Amino acid sequence: MGLHPAVAAVRRPVRAALGELPERPAPGPRPGTNVVVACSGGADSLALLSAAVFEGHKLGLRIVGATVDHGLQEGSDVHAQHVVQQMAALGVDETVGVRVKVEGGGLGPEAAARQARYAVLDQVAERVDAPVVLLGHTRDDQAETVLLGLTRGSGGRSLAGMRRGFDRYRRPLLDVSRTDTETACRVEGIEFWTDPHNSDFSYTRARIRHRVMPLLEEDLGPGVAATLARTADQLREDMEFLDDVASSTYHRLTGAYGAATLPVAELASLPSAVRRRVLRLAALAAGCPAAELFREHVLALDALVTAWRGQRWIDLPGHRRARRRDQMIHLEAAPTGPHG
Repeated sequence: MGLHPAVAAVRRPVRAALGELPERPAPGPRPGTNVVVACSGGADSLALLSAAVFEGHKLGLRIVGATVDHGLQEGSDVHAQHVVQQMAALGVDETVGVRVKVEGGGLGPEAAARQARYAVLDQVAERVDAPVVLLGHTRDDQAETVLLGLTRGSGGRSLAGMRRGFDRYRRPLLDVSRTDTETACRVEGIEFWTDPHNSDFSYTRARIRHRVMPLLEEDLGPGVAATLARTADQLREDMEFLDDVASSTYHRLTGAYGAATLPVAELASLPSAVRRRVLRLAALAAGCPAAELFREHVLALDALVTAWRGQRWIDLPGHRRARRRDQMIHLEAAPTGPHG
């Protein structure tokens, strides 16, 4: 009997992702190379882990399963212990279970948990010298992310969805449906956990998953998730091109004029999509926190270039300030004290 289509659908992109790992300068296929797989105990991450063990061991890779207990639900410690046992049963070479304390720091609970999770995964990857961490996000997750971006009006960056890869992270299942990961688990006899937060309608993503997406599929026909995911891919190509142009432009300008000084004339000559990205990069480099730097701040910076009416300065997050003086935009620390 041949391989079940759902299992094949999961293993195929995992095989491709692992096959892209750089060769190590030692005898053997890739001796000692570690790959970290993030595992929550849900169908997506368990299907990913199973595929990584199967495909990775054929390539001589060591698979490290890592689970993070955020401590946000009653009994989460027991669940985390169960996931560690599952990972071991699936044949990983090493298991890692870490409990973290999620602190908001101005972020919502989901964002704070994500930040804590990535911090742990980075530490695990550094400890075992892993060049790659695999994440189990699927095509359905991507579609939901695009719809979330639409509801928040957060522009092309959000509509472009999740990146297929960044830094050491890879998302090999972005073309795989959630139905396939669940089916793959059932075929392989893997029991998976369903996060109760995914059915908690106080979360926008849960409402999109259980109300909006089924309605769209019913009214528009099947394939909506795939279409939204494909749209994200197309938008991301454009976004990455513009980001690359803006980055090279920013470095050219700051190399000539200094890290916190940008020339008005050269900024004004840029297309607005590039100019605003350059200004955002400058604000980040000046110390503005990315989580607090919004489009309204970038537009205010842009007005110093394109709609100059003698504005004294623009206040920016992170206690920073932007001024236009002598045909230059200066980004600096805001003064302290009663007159600051």
